[in-house]
Amino acid sequence: MRIVVALGGNALLKRGEPMTAEAQHTNVRVAAAALADLARDHQIIVAHGNGPQVGLMALRSAAYAPDNPWPLDILGAETEGMIGYLIEQELMNALPKGTDCATLLTRVEVDPQDPAFDQPTKPIGPVYTAEEAKLVRAEHRWSMVEESKGGLRRVVPSPLPVAILGIGPIRLLVEAGVCVICAGGGGIPVVRGADGKMEGVEAVIDKDRTSALLAQALHADVLLMLTDVEAVYRDWGGQHQAAIGQVTPDALDAMSFAAGSMGPKITAACDFVRSGGAMAGIGRLQDARRIVEGHAGTQVRMEQLPDENRLPGEKSSAKLSNHQHESVRGHA
Repeated sequence: MRIVVALGGNALLKRGEPMTAEAQHTNVRVAAAALADLARDHQIIVAHGNGPQVGLMALRSAAYAPDNPWPLDILGAETEGMIGYLIEQELMNALPKGTDCATLLTRVEVDPQDPAFDQPTKPIGPVYTAEEAKLVRAEHRWSMVEESKGGLRRVVPSPLPVAILGIGPIRLLVEAGVCVICAGGGGIPVVRGADGKMEGVEAVIDKDRTSALLAQALHADVLLMLTDVEAVYRDWGGQHQAAIGQVTPDALDAMSFAAGSMGPKITAACDFVRSGGAMAGIGRLQDARRIVEGHAGTQVRMEQLPDENRLPGEKSSAKLSNHQHESVRGHA
């Protein structure tokens, strides 16, 4: 099978860890082992998040030149190269000799009229205390959002991806059997001017939405979104919290999920499956193979498999009560 794997930012930096090269090398090495296991039986294309890294780059830029910070498109390109290098090196160490791997900087076109530019929602960078957030908000004029576990983070516009520029070369490499790492951080955001020329824009594109677009363009069988929770949950944090194993896009449409975390993954999963993909999976990195095989995580398909393939304790999503539908919350 052909699988597009979208690695969450936690694959590179665990919550609460220092943002050091050593920590990222260690975490990427673990991620590469899981990816290499999948690659033994399937063709994989790897995308990844960059929230903590692009936030760090933005802070460094602001410290160096407070009055002239580097724009997010350039910072995104920097992180795509940096993280791509880490993933490629550890993957090449984990994959059999003779495997070809390539990292590509990927520009992604967005609509300059996208309403997201007026409503920043994408969290990036570290989590601040209330006092720290007050200082950086005043200094940099950033929009901030409260994290579900306390603290605040910077939020930036997250427009929808319209087209992956350079999809032709990506497809050529994939068809040649190369393990491609691309569309990192959702891709480098660019807009098309009236004269047809492209220019970078201050935004961060959601990696899961871009990964779904990439999977559709490459006719992938599976879109796999790996995060730090074992599955999508209904009634997250509530008395009736339960993991959702198998579910259809129509059933997910009746639920609500956190806009800045699980929501984009759900939308990406539904879009991919409705476009003809066999399955979209959401779950933990260490469960990658079991998610693909239908034994872990949340699996989104147009039609559900028999009940014996569901997670322990899971009920059919189609049979949820109205109260349960209204109480579903996402977490990632």
